[in-house]
Amino acid sequence: MLVPFTRGVLDPQVLEAAVRVARAEEATLVPAYLIVTPLEFPLDSPMHREVEVAIPLLEAVEHTATRAGVPVDARIESGRTPIHALERLWTVERFDRIVVPAPPGRRDPGFTPKELLWMLTHAPSETLILRPEPVPGEDVHTASGERAGKGRAAGRGRTRIGARRGHEHASTVPAA
Repeated sequence: MLVPFTRGVLDPQVLEAAVRVARAEEATLVPAYLIVTPLEFPLDSPMHREVEVAIPLLEAVEHTATRAGVPVDARIESGRTPIHALERLWTVERFDRIVVPAPPGRRDPGFTPKELLWMLTHAPSETLILRPEPVPGEDVHTASGERAGKGRAAGRGRTRIGARRGHEHASTVPAA
């Protein structure tokens, strides 16, 4: 089960929901950090700063999943945009399910609404969009510690799940 994320953030509630889905399906969790390589650099350029952001996030995902008894096989993929990086990953590997985190608010970091729509219409397998429910007055921070806007604190609220592939529906999963 692929969980792509980008721009230095993966909401803890989205991670917990993805781990629960992977555990229920007895699946391997494949977190994939998508790095954007600017046009002025060759596509295969080492992006040390981005990797420095990705590694602690991937380690946190592995720690959370391992505690829950879910196997993990992490990836880092680069592209000109997050979608390009995702397409590159999809061309070399097949995933039974893709779980995509959506930012809790319109201005929060992560995938843009346009990128989420593209994933829903072009993904090669079942795709779930998980969006944490915003809680007024609480701040979410990126991996670098920067304020990312209003969001929710770990352990509160519910996570919304939307699905694509013939069975469009929306439901909620209690937060862990």
